Amino acid sequence: MTKLNVLSQMKAKSLGPGKHFDGQGLMLVKSKKEAGKWKLRLVVGGKRREMGLGRWPDVSIAEARDRAAEARRQLRDGIDPIQARRAAQLREQRLTLAEAIDRCYVARQAELKNDGQAGRWLSPLSVHIIPKYGTTAIEDVDQHLLKQMLEPIWHTKPDTARKAMNRLNLTLKHAAAYGLDVDLQAVMKAQALLGKRRHETKHIPSLPYQEAPDFYRWLCGNSAVSALALRFLILTVARTSEVRFATTSEIEGEVWTLDKTRTKTATEHRIPHSEEAQRVLTNRLSFGDSNLLFPTARDKPMSDATMSRLMQRERFEARPHGFRATFRTWVEECTDTPFAVKETALGHQVGSEVERAYQRSDLLEKRRVLLQAWADFLTG
Repeated sequence: MTKLNVLSQMKAKSLGPGKHFDGQGLMLVKSKKEAGKWKLRLVVGGKRREMGLGRWPDVSIAEARDRAAEARRQLRDGIDPIQARRAAQLREQRLTLAEAIDRCYVARQAELKNDGQAGRWLSPLSVHIIPKYGTTAIEDVDQHLLKQMLEPIWHTKPDTARKAMNRLNLTLKHAAAYGLDVDLQAVMKAQALLGKRRHETKHIPSLPYQEAPDFYRWLCGNSAVSALALRFLILTVARTSEVRFATTSEIEGEVWTLDKTRTKTATEHRIPHSEEAQRVLTNRLSFGDSNLLFPTARDKPMSDATMSRLMQRERFEARPHGFRATFRTWVEECTDTPFAVKETALGHQVGSEVERAYQRSDLLEKRRVLLQAWADFLTG
């Protein structure tokens, strides 16, 4: 027969270090003769767990037994007493919206590109939400407060509003996982209150492909670093940031390799060089020993506006990033290139995750032929 209430106050004082059982899973764990802590062994969801009940002798035997009895009662009612206590502690602390956002961000960092170091995940919230509402308790966030938060940017900055709403929804789900009393439908209700966003998609202006050869010939007559960088961007159809931060160590032979931290898809991307791209790199040698392919006079990466300003000064409406659309239109109308080759040339992922698991070629040689044809068109 299981013994109950084995310990007494006098006996507890006389016991040395170790585990001393009182019955029904309650035990006194003493680190030394004068101090210890109460623990209760429970079986929660088929797994044995231990729940702390306080320090001895601050918590008496009688109080420890009362706490153990309450935990066992919760367990009989289908409540995890350990999780319930943790949720109660969080409620007492009144977790703020800013704290909840930070905890959600930390939990999701592994999913974000470069562990979220660019700050894009937090940006919509740190700019538009946290400064004004960060001290609000997460449990007080309902559809009316969300409407108030997002209304100023709902129509004027629709993409930012969409991202902020998505992040807030994830934050509420994360808080619910802690056991906090939050409304998981608050975002959906707020969206109903705000209505549809007035959003007009604006594409980055691009140059018609028929005009690209004339523009490229004009560019060849400009000796500025920004002009050389823009030529390289057009020939490789890379993104602006990829060219701005390109380094000599990324070039090996006739291939430019961007590791996963440098690409939008967070996967390695190899770009084959055409003969014209090789000539651009040869001209680049006049810039000295810099590790950057296209450095400024202070050996820093050029700003994101440098190549754009070069085009603006000549009154072109098109922008550097738009040459990716110029290329894609030319490929579609002037070649019979397969879809996968066209998209891979732009650094896009093709197919589902399962398809990519089996199709592991990056079509490098086929893309080399395509980019050579593109260079021939530009210089022809």
